[in-house]
Amino acid sequence: MIVALLVIAFIVVPIIELAAIIWVGTQIGVLPTIAILIVDSIVGSLLLRHQGRSTWRRFNLALQERRAPTKEVVDGALVIFGGALLLTPGFVTDILGLFLLLPPTRAFVRGALMGWFGRRFIVARVATGAAGAGARMYRSRRPDSQQPYDVEGSAVDVETGDPPPLTP
Repeated sequence: MIVALLVIAFIVVPIIELAAIIWVGTQIGVLPTIAILIVDSIVGSLLLRHQGRSTWRRFNLALQERRAPTKEVVDGALVIFGGALLLTPGFVTDILGLFLLLPPTRAFVRGALMGWFGRRFIVARVATGAAGAGARMYRSRRPDSQQPYDVEGSAVDVETGDPPPLTP
């Protein structure tokens, strides 16, 4: 799996990028193609700076509100990855980078990633200490895992901080 990803990242993507640059160059000319690539990198770096600051502010706000900044952490990783793709010369990586940097499309990717990870991991909050501060434990749901699926613990509503109502 990792080898296949590396082959795609280092062999297939550059070939696709080169083909796209050559095709655009034959359609509009060499100098306009180079100019578009340069302007695209500059605009991408400005967009990266703006979205990075916005994500950082939301991360700090989540910490001040004493809630887990999971969404903000995923957004930060997607912004970094999208910015790296935008700074890489090429049209295909620029499209992917924009997809990760723009908030509406980034929310779509974030939801897909969190759903994918949510299906693979069990997240349990375990009470520790006298104050009841919680620590998160992650357990793999993979069939080859030797860890048990059942976790003893208690649930707390993240929004209100109240325990869930008891149902018979």
